[in-house]
Amino acid sequence: MLKAGIVGLPNVGKSTLFNAVTRTRKAEAANYPFCTIDPNIGIVSVPDPRLAVISKISGSHRLVPTAIEFVDIAGLVKGASEGAGLGNQFLATIRETDAIVQVVRCFENDDIIHELGTVDPVRDIEIINSELILADLAALEKRRVSREKKAKGGDKDARREVELIDLLLPHLDQGKPALTLDFSDEDRPLVRDFFLLSAKRTIYACNVAEDELAAALADPDSHPQVAKVRRFASEHSGSEAVVISARIEEELSDLPAEEAAEFLADMGVTDSGVSGLIGAVYHLLGLRTYLTTGVQESRAWTITAGDKAPAAAGVIHSDFERGFIAAEIVHYDDLVAAGSKAAAKVAGKVRIEGKEYVVKDGDVIDFRFNV
Repeated sequence: MLKAGIVGLPNVGKSTLFNAVTRTRKAEAANYPFCTIDPNIGIVSVPDPRLAVISKISGSHRLVPTAIEFVDIAGLVKGASEGAGLGNQFLATIRETDAIVQVVRCFENDDIIHELGTVDPVRDIEIINSELILADLAALEKRRVSREKKAKGGDKDARREVELIDLLLPHLDQGKPALTLDFSDEDRPLVRDFFLLSAKRTIYACNVAEDELAAALADPDSHPQVAKVRRFASEHSGSEAVVISARIEEELSDLPAEEAAEFLADMGVTDSGVSGLIGAVYHLLGLRTYLTTGVQESRAWTITAGDKAPAAAGVIHSDFERGFIAAEIVHYDDLVAAGSKAAAKVAGKVRIEGKEYVVKDGDVIDFRFNV
């Protein structure tokens, strides 16, 4: 299962967001730095309203959504790359994640201390990014020393590593994350083996005050701090910035579904932004969903964008991939429009695909296999 790490400076709402996303109280939310000492881990269902729709068509007894793993990582501080605060420990934890959710504080609250005294989300982002880049510089310089001798001895793999490191070092030294350096398709697997922190895809979660949520969701650029983050994300890494209110979502987690919906409706919104954040992380990781449905269950399955039908079948069971014959496919939109699988067949919307078919998000599939 792929992991997304929640990071940020102390007191920006990381642990509150983790509690909201995972619907747990694993992470203590307190008004002082380093209240999260050990990384907290939670498995999070990816919201997918399509499941409820196709379950009614099939008369399914249960729904099974897909999921990703979130890791709450304690607050980083300036100097973390040199061990300040609890930096070394947490940088190592970030290294183990597949993507980063960087929580940035976009709300004013005199009762919640900001470590730097003022609210400035772009400054906070630059501090975090700088620490990740500095940690990468140190790791690459160390790696270069260990590979240079082998490269001089004629080791082709070591020579290629040194060449890539020599491309990366000046790029990072300019304060640019590794993610923004354009690598060839041939080099990407090797770069992944470097486990660079600044090469991880990032989403910025703009944590706004409760009374600002409705307006910020309706028009993110109407919120001055959110607008700054969105502009920074677009210009510096082509990343996405989403609006959330971790405090509201945490309050909602204590309410039954019906009361939670009423609470949000009274505020003029349908969601606190967290569902959108989970979905955005899912797609950031390059993940897609196909569906299966029947009387027993309707279920979402996770694949990587570009996966072909046999690989998608293997997500269910390795036997399905090994003995793959064909896939009977109808897209969700066509199934819903037809009202039933039988009607979709009559309309010519159900087709048989072979081993080279690239599965699309929203495909509803029955696999044929023989082992």
